[in-house]
Amino acid sequence: MRELNRVHMNGLRAAEAVGRLGALQAAADELGVTIGAVSQHVARLEAALGRPVFSRTPRGLVATEFGRTFLARLTTGFAELEGALKSARHNRANVLTVSVAPVLASKWLVPRLAGFAALHPDITVRLDASVALVDLETSDVDVAIRVGDGNWSGVTKTFLLPQEIFPVCAPALAQRLREPHDLTKVPIIRDANSTLKWSTWLAPYGIKERELADGHSFTDAALCLDATIAGQGVMLAWQTLAQYAIGAGQLIAPYPQRAKTGLGYWAITSPLQSPPRKVRDFIAWLEGELDETRRAFP
Repeated sequence: MRELNRVHMNGLRAAEAVGRLGALQAAADELGVTIGAVSQHVARLEAALGRPVFSRTPRGLVATEFGRTFLARLTTGFAELEGALKSARHNRANVLTVSVAPVLASKWLVPRLAGFAALHPDITVRLDASVALVDLETSDVDVAIRVGDGNWSGVTKTFLLPQEIFPVCAPALAQRLREPHDLTKVPIIRDANSTLKWSTWLAPYGIKERELADGHSFTDAALCLDATIAGQGVMLAWQTLAQYAIGAGQLIAPYPQRAKTGLGYWAITSPLQSPPRKVRDFIAWLEGELDETRRAFP
């Protein structure tokens, strides 16, 4: 495509519009520029080509013999470009990009996506598994799912579910846990990167976190969960992390009590524009799924 480097795209667009519409004014209106700008673009194109595309007549610009063939091919080419851009816009409109923390994605969201696809087969979900803050105005992210206190500025927030924490363990280990103080006698699996504290759950029972036994430590909640399923200890879990494993019989919550963390799940969208249908559909589905999770922990 070296020939394209010889001419300016504005000249090609101007000449094509004049040839197709038959008048400088109509071309100027379509391109959103002045008649003088269209004339200049056409003149520069002709200079670059080394031959006239139009004859100047009292009736205006009339395509030369060369110009008629040249302009017809330009119209065909621009029609292809227009189709390509429409296709890209259509595909983008049907792709929903969701930013979500990796552990929430793998342990809760991904297993449920088939249900969303069944309800909305025209929407393709693209997951951006990240905990990094995202600029919804400059990125391609349509909606972010975040856990926090909701104290974010410059975004639109939809509250979904309060986060609650509670101990979980493998069924065999649960036989050793009759009352909260029994937690001091079994290995405790810890997430080294978590801001959630055992003391939040232990406080009502007069137990200090330092009284808990040692156990394996990991820097990822998903690894902690895997170790817990393997029977290596008790971990402090939350609804979206443990629901599937509890439902599958891999884990047990040995105590019915749960503690609120003061945090919650939120859907975050751009404040500068109304969310498109795909975003509204996803958030509505998300609210339903998280409400089901809430009911799973009565």
